[in-house]
Amino acid sequence: MIGAHSDDIEIGCGATILRLVHEQPELEALWMVLSARGQRGDEARASAEAILSGTAQREIVLHSFRDAYLPYEGSAVKERFEEVKQRFEPDLILTHYGRDAHQDHRLVSELTWNTFRDHLILEFEIPKYDGDLGRTNFYVRLEDRHAQRKIEHLLEHFPSQRGRHWFSEEVFRSLMRLRGMECNAPDGYAEGFYSRKVVV
Repeated sequence: MIGAHSDDIEIGCGATILRLVHEQPELEALWMVLSARGQRGDEARASAEAILSGTAQREIVLHSFRDAYLPYEGSAVKERFEEVKQRFEPDLILTHYGRDAHQDHRLVSELTWNTFRDHLILEFEIPKYDGDLGRTNFYVRLEDRHAQRKIEHLLEHFPSQRGRHWFSEEVFRSLMRLRGMECNAPDGYAEGFYSRKVVV
């Protein structure tokens, strides 16, 4: 899992990760956040530890690049990707949508594809002011408990974001409900992803 900011992974694919951890107890996970400074860094670590608590093995990597400036530190950010590549061979990578309107998100997606060329990469979506949600083509159906736990997890672990009007149960639930409707999920919830290339 690779995210630009402290709560991006949880917002984009938190319920999918909860499902994977539940169904695959042998799961080995690497969780990397590029911009996690101060309180946001503390939140990121506590959140990742909690959501990955059922995995067989986990590594949490947090960096302190400046929020909203990742493209201007591209060379240093790329070095962090190369370090991860040297010691971890993932079966699945979850990261940002390549056409996300946020410049940090786009860079993370670009460097993910640039670094991991022979891997299955699914790009998650982040709801935001820009209205850049697209048409996902890969869905992970969710049980109600995973959708609910994602929401509870976000509200519990990111107190620094609670004052933002978009950081709400209604926003998180509505997107999962919309994607659940699109893929006819039995419990009504899903997370949607963008898949550029799948090789079997």
